[in-house]
Amino acid sequence: QFLKLVDDYAAKYGAMTDADATVMKMGDGGFRPAYNPQMASDADSLVIVGVDVVTIGSDQGQMVPMVDQVTERCGRTPESWLVDGGYVGHDQIDRVSDATTVYGPVPEPKDKTVDPHQAKASDSEAVAAWRERMGTDAAKDIYRQRASTAECVNAQSRNRGLQQFRVRGLPK
Repeated sequence: QFLKLVDDYAAKYGAMTDADATVMKMGDGGFRPAYNPQMASDADSLVIVGVDVVTIGSDQGQMVPMVDQVTERCGRTPESWLVDGGYVGHDQIDRVSDATTVYGPVPEPKDKTVDPHQAKASDSEAVAAWRERMGTDAAKDIYRQRASTAECVNAQSRNRGLQQFRVRGLPK
C-alpha cells in the first residue's frame, strides 16, 4: 500500500513539478520529486573531478559510471577509489577492480559471529580482496579520510548555493 501511495503522489505531483524527477525519500522523512546528484572529488585537493545527476534514490550502481567519467576527464583512472557504503555493490567492485582499488565499508553481517572481512564462498576474487583489504588497519585509516573529504566538498557545495536547482528536466 505504501508503494501505491508513492506512485499516486508521483503521478499527481511529480509530473506537475518535473516529469523527469523521481519521488525520493528526503532527509526530513517526506517524499518529493527530486534528483540525486553525484560528485567525485580528489581527496588531497578537494577538487571536484566528476559530476552526474541521476533519477534513482540510492547510490547503488553509480560507482562504475563515475569511475568511467573521471578516467575520461582526467586521462587516467585514480589508483584508489574511496566510497561510502551506498556504492559498494559487489558487481560495481568487480567491474572497477582491474582499474582501481576500492576502499569502502563492508556491511555488518546479521550474524554477529561472522567476520565481515573474511571472504565468502560466493565472493568473486575482487570482492574477496576488498573484504580482506577493509579489515586491515591501513584500509581503515584510508577510509577515515572520507568524512573530511567527501563531506567537506558536499558542505562547500551547499554553502555556495548548490542545494536546490531551479531548472526542470534531467538534461538541464
